Amino acid sequence: MLKEDRHKITSFQIQLLSRIIDMDQYPFIKLIIEHHISEDEYRELFDLLERQQATYEEQKEEGLLDFSSLLIEFAGCLNEKLNPTETILALRAENYFPELMDEYIKILKNET
Repeated sequence: MLKEDRHKITSFQIQLLSRIIDMDQYPFIKLIIEHHISEDEYRELFDLLERQQATYEEQKEEGLLDFSSLLIEFAGCLNEKLNPTETILALRAENYFPELMDEYIKILKNET
């Protein structure tokens, strides 16, 4: 089977699965699928988030109160296929890195 045929089959199967699953319950996964994020890109995002989580915990322990620089780094390193605000909200909705995402959401709300 050709690679293109396998891709078409996989895409079709994902479309079928998305019909039976309430994708609104999984906004982050929905973003990943809709924006055609590859497995490597997905892993890069989680590597970034794990590094940022460690930095956040370290800075918080040191008494830092402003984490804007982490948010700026996140936005700058985020895959260009993804919107930073939308990604943060989706990650928080699925409970990924909740403290860090709450901090980013707080910063974003203060900017508006």
